[in-house]
Order: sequence, then C-alpha cells, then structure tokens
Amino acid sequence: MSKKTLNKTNLEALGAEQLAALLMEVSTGSAEIKRRLRLELSHSLGASELAQDVRKRLLSLRKSTSFVGWRKRKALIKDLNTQVTMIVEKIAPDDPTMAFDLLWQFIEIAPFIYARVDDSKGDVGDVFRAAIGQFEGIGPRALLDPDALAGRVWAVVQDNGYGEWDGIIALMAPTLGGSGLERLKANVQTYAMAPAETGADDHEAIQFLRQLRGGNSHAAGRKARFVKWCLQEIATAAGDTGAYIAQYSDKDLKRTDIAAKVAMLLLADNRAEAALDALHNADQDETSLGQEAWNDAYILSLAGLGRIEEAQAHRWARFAATLNRTYLSDYLKLLPDFEDVEAEDLAKKHVLAFPHFSTALDFCLNWPDLLTAAQLIETRADEINGDHYFLLTPTAEALRSRHPLAAALLWRAMIDFALEQGQSSRYGQAADHLADCTSVDADILEYRGFPTHAGYLQALQSRHHRKSSFWAKML
Repeated sequence: MSKKTLNKTNLEALGAEQLAALLMEVSTGSAEIKRRLRLELSHSLGASELAQDVRKRLLSLRKSTSFVGWRKRKALIKDLNTQVTMIVEKIAPDDPTMAFDLLWQFIEIAPFIYARVDDSKGDVGDVFRAAIGQFEGIGPRALLDPDALAGRVWAVVQDNGYGEWDGIIALMAPTLGGSGLERLKANVQTYAMAPAETGADDHEAIQFLRQLRGGNSHAAGRKARFVKWCLQEIATAAGDTGAYIAQYSDKDLKRTDIAAKVAMLLLADNRAEAALDALHNADQDETSLGQEAWNDAYILSLAGLGRIEEAQAHRWARFAATLNRTYLSDYLKLLPDFEDVEAEDLAKKHVLAFPHFSTALDFCLNWPDLLTAAQLIETRADEINGDHYFLLTPTAEALRSRHPLAAALLWRAMIDFALEQGQSSRYGQAADHLADCTSVDADILEYRGFPTHAGYLQALQSRHHRKSSFWAKML
C-alpha cells in the first residue's frame, strides 16, 4: 500500500508534533472540530473533566431556541451523536454512575431539540432512540438507589410528549430490580387512586359544557388507559404474566385480539390449557379484529396440548376459508410422505374453485404454482378484474414464457378495463400490454375458444376506434 494513502498507520508516521499542527490548521473556522478536540483533551484529564464539558454542551443545547434549517441539520445530528459517544465510550467505562446521569440529561433535552428542528425524516429521533437503549448496559453498573430511580422513571413516563422515553420501564428493569419495580408500581397505584383532574379553576359554564361533551369521563378513561399501560409494562419487566393479564377487564378479554395476546403470553409460560380457555372465552364472528392472531394462538395451544389432529384440522379449515399460504404450508409439513402430495393436489382443486378469483390467483402466483394459475385464468377468464393491475401484471410476466395464452388473457383484461373505463392515464400501459400480446401470439399454438390475437385486435379497433390518444401510443 502506498505511503501516501490516507490511513491511520501513515498518519502516525508523521509524528505527534506535525499532527498537532495539522489539527490546529484544520480546526480553524470549524466549531465542530474544535469542540471535538476540546472533548478529547478533557478526556485525557479524566472522566470527570470530560463529563463537565458534556454537561455544559447539553445545557447549551437545551437553552438554544434558534430553528435548525436543513443546512445545519447534519451538524446538529453529528453533535448529538458525539455527546452520546463521549458518555457511552469515554465516561461510562470509568464512571458508570456519572454516565448514567449524563445519559438521562441527554434524553431530557429531546423536547427542546424537537421544538426547533423538522424531524419528518426521523433521523433526529433515531439519535435519541439509539441513546436510550444505552441505559440497558450502563444502568446495572451504576450506583443508584432503586426507590429514587423509580421516582425518576415515574416522572418521565408521565411527561413523554415526544415519545423520547418510550421503553424506559423495560430498559430500567434490571437496574430497578424487584424493590424498584415495586416502588414504581406503588407510584402508579397512588396516581390511579387520586381523583381525575376536572378543571376546577375553569368557569362554571366551561365545566358545564365539558360535562355535556363527556369531558370528565374522557379524561378518566384516558387516565385509566395510562395506568393500565404502566402496570402492564411493569408486569412485563417483572416477568409477571398474571399481573399483566389482570389489567384487562372481562370485556377486554372478550375481544379476539386481546384474547390472542393473552393466549400467547400463557403459552410462553407453558400454560397451554389456560391459553385455550382464554381463546374460547373470546367473542368471534370470523371478521373480528385480530382473528388471524387468534387462529395462530389457537393452533399453537392445540399443539401445546398434543392435540395435533385438531390443530391440523384448523389449519386446513383456515386455508380453505382464506387461501392463506402459511396455513397450507404448515399443514403439509406435518403430513407423512405421499400424503402431502395428495393434500397439495386437493388444495389446488380448492383454489381452482375458490369464489374470489383474485385471491385464488394471488395464491397461485406466490405459492408458486403457475400451471394452476394458467388453468384458473383459462377456465374463469370472465372473472378477471382488469383493474387489479398490481396482481395481473406480475402474474402475466411470470406466465408469458410457459403459459402465453394465460398471460395474454390477463393483458387483454387490463387493456379492456383501461379503454372501457376511459382511464387515459393507463393508456400507455395498455399499449405496452397490447404489444406483449403481439409478442406471444406466435407462441400460442391454440387459443382454445378465445379470439385469436388478430380477432381480438380487430374487435378492439372496432369498439374503441375513437380512443385516438390510445392508438397514437401504438405508433
């Protein structure tokens, strides 16, 4: 490798004196480089010196109110990342307690940063989301009082307007320990017992109008949901499935999606019988929210109890009703040799007769089974929805080499839809599809009762001869 290549080894060869001179030169006019160099100098004097500089910088970022435009956006993100790096990589190894407090202070400045920068891309938020994850490694090594930490956690979860503290309870669980989690739980329960804020300082007329709109009940409901969330987060952190489930009301447990979630938690605790009971307790009408999750949990519960035949029967029933490929795949995997082949053939027959054509075609494309797709298209061509171009286009491309007639029928359906509905925005695609039909015409040995390409083109010209903007695209 050339000695002129810019790398660490070649730079070290320049010597400390020359490198120092170069750094002074390149830092001239660059506040960012100067700030980084000062941080490194502080670190050479010890973690406490560096911590003092980081704290000053965080305070400066917190106090600043000027809007950060797109030109300075990258510099801000780099500055934020630098502070996290100093805390995590430089200070934490020597003083994890100090690093913990600084990292906490860093997350606290998030609302002040969000207030003066457009984070529609989410890259500023990514810095804070990555930073909060560092608590998991630093927290257990820091010397912290669990009760005091519980108070800090409780304070921030109540004021989490930008979501900067999302996940903090789970991240703090190892540091809080059993006593800290209990203290946090006590804080939540004390808050739950306190009366909801009613806006007592408002004028009587305002309070009356709020009552008419159900304002107080809305506030109470919002508070109840917050308390439930907190207690469930604590229960999850403590590994207490029973406490988590206890936060659901009897009405909640009747919901399909919640029953499925509860069942999965019970299955994780090897309580398949209880999971099945929870699922049976739910109200279902096959269109309920979370029905697919319910079915998955139901199958796992049956399998957990060794009721394999029932699990298999449910897999097949769900495949037959929805053509969900996962159910069929899992069903076939548990069948003995040769029986799986017979079952797959039976599945294909079911697909060919499935009431919803597009669902059946989607299954064939993604299973994949192009032969069955071609049979489906040729036997049920009148059911093709030419508006479903997002499905028909890739399917036609997949079919064109081995099943050109089926591909042509899909292209024709999209052409007919665009012209009959007068969708001029699709005329360009329709013209391309007509060219595709022309290209595979020689490969179609028999049109099997469908119009030949020449016949189709003649009929198309007769029906849509006034669509000059379409025919112009064929030139």
